[in-house]
Amino acid sequence: MEIDGVNDVQILDPELLQLPGLSPVSLKANPHIAEELFSQWLSLPETGRLVKSLIDDTKSSTPVSVSKNCTSLNVACGSALPSVFLNSGTPPLSPRGSPGSPRFSRQKTSPSLQSPLKSVREPKRQLIPQFYFQHGRPPAKELREQCISMVDQFFSNYIDGLHMDEFKSITKEVCKLPSFLSSVLFRKIDTSCTGIVTRDAFIKYWVDGHMLAMDVASQIYNILRQPGCKYLRQADFKPVLEELLTTHPGLEFLRNTPEFQERYAETVIYRIFYYINRSGTGCITLRELKRGNLITAMQQVDEEDDINKVIRYFSYEHFYVIYCRFWELDGDHDFLIDKENLIKYGNHALTYRIVDRIFSQVPRKFTSKVEGKMSYEDFAYFILAEEDKSSDPSLEYWFKCIDLDGDGVITPNEMQFFYEEQLHRMECITQEPVLFEDILCQIFDMIKPEKENCITLQDLKASKLSGNIFNILFNLNKFMAFETRDPFLIRQERENPTLTEWDRFAQREYVRLSMEEDVEEVSNGSADVWDEPLESPF
Repeated sequence: MEIDGVNDVQILDPELLQLPGLSPVSLKANPHIAEELFSQWLSLPETGRLVKSLIDDTKSSTPVSVSKNCTSLNVACGSALPSVFLNSGTPPLSPRGSPGSPRFSRQKTSPSLQSPLKSVREPKRQLIPQFYFQHGRPPAKELREQCISMVDQFFSNYIDGLHMDEFKSITKEVCKLPSFLSSVLFRKIDTSCTGIVTRDAFIKYWVDGHMLAMDVASQIYNILRQPGCKYLRQADFKPVLEELLTTHPGLEFLRNTPEFQERYAETVIYRIFYYINRSGTGCITLRELKRGNLITAMQQVDEEDDINKVIRYFSYEHFYVIYCRFWELDGDHDFLIDKENLIKYGNHALTYRIVDRIFSQVPRKFTSKVEGKMSYEDFAYFILAEEDKSSDPSLEYWFKCIDLDGDGVITPNEMQFFYEEQLHRMECITQEPVLFEDILCQIFDMIKPEKENCITLQDLKASKLSGNIFNILFNLNKFMAFETRDPFLIRQERENPTLTEWDRFAQREYVRLSMEEDVEEVSNGSADVWDEPLESPF
């Protein structure tokens, strides 16, 4: 019987031959031995019967037991091996049936000739929970049920829905938002302008729209922004300020003066964008809103009846200071000021060179449509930067002014350019001048910049004395106060360490302005008394 594959002896594994009298090492060292053994095995009658039985089993679809046939065949063929192989110098193998034999153990653990990779247990797959939701993370089941229960309770007496004046309780109690957001939220839900918000409409927007699971900043951001916009504009805050002016008890006295209501709302919005919109684009992103403290201020103003206790953004006294300062400089009251007007600020505290840089619109582009004129919004940015040079927006504002070539660093030559006018002014008022060389050493000692002979914006933000650098360069009054170390200012800082420079300035200015107004009223009242005609008592 001829079987193909006799010449493929090299693919035979000596381990698989399992010959009792031969060592696999000997077979590997002498391949011709395996070839001769294989030829001899094929000539045996037992081999022919085995192959025939395997073929018959395959044709009849009977399970084939190869190992049993091979074992019996090996036993039968063991004595047929030539004596030259049995008497070789290789020591005999250990008995196959011995439990201590490595071969016995290997056969026990590996009963089949399958790939060893399949015997390795595959690692259990771990399910990664969903972490991105296109329309926001859905609320938890318990939170959803709790919210729906509260909504059902509120709407139980209003089957047809809630009107705008009745919706405030939903905004505050269910949504946990400031009450002066009520009208904006109402219009956001009532897209058809029916004047009524039903239970189903509220559930669809607040619960099914995943607003319930958002943080407060994201909720307010989505309520205020226009459809399709990814930012907040100044106009988006106007409805909020209008409702605040209408409902807050601390602003009730302004209800009969619509003009000042409008100015107050504008000033609050300018302050919000000055501190929150750090990119200076005029559009507040969700990231900027979360980084700022506006949400905390909105929650505080909703709980506080005295509006002046909320010094962040909403204080009426702070608005009063900004507006009155602008009104003092605006001589013709056209609501615009020019260079000659601004040079009078702070009793002529500023130099002409810094005023020129401001009107060149280097630190910030003016919103005024009249060339060479500064609007009220532009002035609000200026006064906030001037009176609190410790804040990051102020440092960025004045850094752009001093950086003449716009290369991102302030050099000694640029500082000397601005200080020359300061030095001249000190000489004019018979004040002992301080040489620039001494000033330069003092500046570098205060800032401690990373690189020599230049100061970056990061260097200024890392120092607590950065504001004094700008006062030295272009504000003579504050420079002299810094040199003399005014004990009154030092005591103020120690008494209220949480207040900013702007807070202390607004506090002092409001007292001054209110006293001037009282004096003016008294003088006008006295004149009225003298102007009255004297009547005879008889």
